[in-house]
Amino acid sequence: MSGSDNHSFEQPTSFAFTPENLAQAQKHMAKYPKGRQASAVMPLLWLVQYQEGWVSRAAMDVVAAMLDMAPIRVYEVGTFYTMFSLEPKGKHLIQVCRTTPCWLRGSDALTELCKNKLGIGLHETTKDGKFTLMEVECLGACVNAPMVQINDDFYEDLTPETLSRVLDELAAGRQPKVGPQVDRLNSAPVGGMTTLKDLPSGAGE
Repeated sequence: MSGSDNHSFEQPTSFAFTPENLAQAQKHMAKYPKGRQASAVMPLLWLVQYQEGWVSRAAMDVVAAMLDMAPIRVYEVGTFYTMFSLEPKGKHLIQVCRTTPCWLRGSDALTELCKNKLGIGLHETTKDGKFTLMEVECLGACVNAPMVQINDDFYEDLTPETLSRVLDELAAGRQPKVGPQVDRLNSAPVGGMTTLKDLPSGAGE
C-alpha cells in the first residue's frame, strides 16, 4: 500500500454536529456556570474529532460560536494539544510509543515494520485511507512494552510479527485481539502467577 502525506488537503466550508453529538455537547456545556461555557472547549473538540476523524477550522469556528469564544482561542487549544488532529487521518490511526521502556524493548522495529508494510512514513496516510502512522510519547502501558495505540485500543507485548498480524486483521475489516499479544492477563506476569498461588489453611476466614 503506497502512501501520501496530507499537506494538500482542503478545509471544509462548514460543520454541524449530528443530533446525538449536539446533545452531548449541550450536556458538557451545562456542567459550567453561565458565562463559563468556554471551559467545555476540550470535550467539544473531542466530540468533533470522534464525529469527523479530525478537527477542521470550520468545526473550531462552530465550537467558538457555541461557547461564545473568539475563534483564535479555540484555535489555540486545538493547536496546543497533540491529541487533536488538525489534518484528515486514516481510518486506523497507529500511534507507536517510543518512550524509554518501549524503545528498549524494540519500538524502533515496530515503526519500521509499519513503514515497510504500509508503504508510508511518519505522519503519512496510505492511499486507500486505511492507516495513518505516527510516533508518540508514553502511553502509560510501560509494563507491557512495546506497545502501540490504534484508535482507542492498546496492543501490547508486541513483536514485528504480531503487529503485522494486527494490521492484517484491521486491513481485512476484522477486529484483532486487544491488549497483550502474549500469554498474560492484562499486566499480570507472563506465564501466570509464581507466588501467592495457594492460600494457607484458614486464610480469609
